[in-house]
Amino acid sequence: MVLEKSERQNEFIENMVIIGSGPAGYTAAIYAARANLKPVLITGFESGGIPGGQLMTTTFVENFPGFPDGVSGPELMDRIKSQAIKWGTELIEADAEEIDLSTRPFKLKADGNTIKSHSLIIATGARANRLGLPNEERFWSRGISACAICDGATPQFRKEELAVIGGGDSACEEAVYLTKYGSRVHLIVRSKHLKASAAMAERVMSNKMINIHWETKALDVNGNGWLQQLHLIERNTKQERKLKVKGLFYAIGHTPNTELVATQLELKTNGYIHTKPGRPETSIKGVFAAGDVCDSEWRQGITAAASGCQAALAAEQWLTRNSLAKLIDRDEKIESNPSPPENTEITLQNIYDPKALWQKGGFALRKLYHESTSPLLVVYTSPNCGPCHILKPQLKRVIEDLKGLAKGIEINIESDQEIAKKAGINGTPTVQLFQHKVLKNQWQGVKQRSIFKEAINQLLKNK
Repeated sequence: MVLEKSERQNEFIENMVIIGSGPAGYTAAIYAARANLKPVLITGFESGGIPGGQLMTTTFVENFPGFPDGVSGPELMDRIKSQAIKWGTELIEADAEEIDLSTRPFKLKADGNTIKSHSLIIATGARANRLGLPNEERFWSRGISACAICDGATPQFRKEELAVIGGGDSACEEAVYLTKYGSRVHLIVRSKHLKASAAMAERVMSNKMINIHWETKALDVNGNGWLQQLHLIERNTKQERKLKVKGLFYAIGHTPNTELVATQLELKTNGYIHTKPGRPETSIKGVFAAGDVCDSEWRQGITAAASGCQAALAAEQWLTRNSLAKLIDRDEKIESNPSPPENTEITLQNIYDPKALWQKGGFALRKLYHESTSPLLVVYTSPNCGPCHILKPQLKRVIEDLKGLAKGIEINIESDQEIAKKAGINGTPTVQLFQHKVLKNQWQGVKQRSIFKEAINQLLKNK
């Protein structure tokens, strides 16, 4: 269940609010919901990452129990999310804007509402680090990315030499993934060996399309509008050299998302939330932490899920011990198989409908671009892009809310490469807003629904 602003009573006190929607947050929600605590989960949206966490940028998960043949990261998170909703978790699809732990009940602000809660689980995860190269900002999204899974299919990277910086599992996975698109992939490793698991390391070492540059680090990047060159230095010899690449992908670790509580909770010296060994309790009673926001060592999907379970059980015990838990009665029937996310089929000439709210593919785009007078929202996606997976349903809701006043088109940059290239797309998801064949707005990455809706309403107002 997704909550809208008008549905929440500001004076009502929740049993439990969970902040974060990765494996830790959703697992905590499953356990709390099954305990009839009716938890509220604030998914997050832009701050510190995307809903679903880091698994949304993972192509294939081979080590999560129960999936002997592996499962894509987005599909795994869809399943966990569906399970949390099935048992009665209420979702607020927005960023938590403010947390006040100085009062009881605790107070939070999200999506224009003030929410009160007796207990709180912080599962905000961690975000990808950047190198801070001198020209990094200049070439960010113009050749540099922190997500190969999201941006690897970009037309500018196809059949070009690409580079990945890092030596862990993520770096190895991204290097292998990029061999689908690039002519060669260079893996830049600071040390003499890979930190990745034996299976991932073997996969990289045996791939003839991957060159490993040992004991090497990046000094800077250069190019003319788009990344063209990586400036490297060998750590032992101090010899500098240039490497021609059109894409550079970072896989160099993460920083915990603790900004909301950094001045209120005790943190470790490395910035992660301090918890008791093997326990989810923080320095404030009634506040618990789970997942990568408090785990700087293991950082696995399964360990995050396990810590979410611990946090929910500990929070339930704390609420009961302090006579704060208000259990709900289950009147509704629990569905055993929640519906999977809808996958839009490509709109061919024989099924094209100029009145349809949402269509997919180049044919529908060309027809609406030339013939429609309504605002046209075009989202460019790639098959394995987790952020695209998050954004598409949000955009569909925007179009549905406008009741035919605007149209939506989905373009897969793999199957419609020429369209993406002509549109200047350099990463996914990218959203363009057209009216009367004129590009009015463009956004890259996951944004709140209100941003797109306000932009379209402004065009309708000026029509």
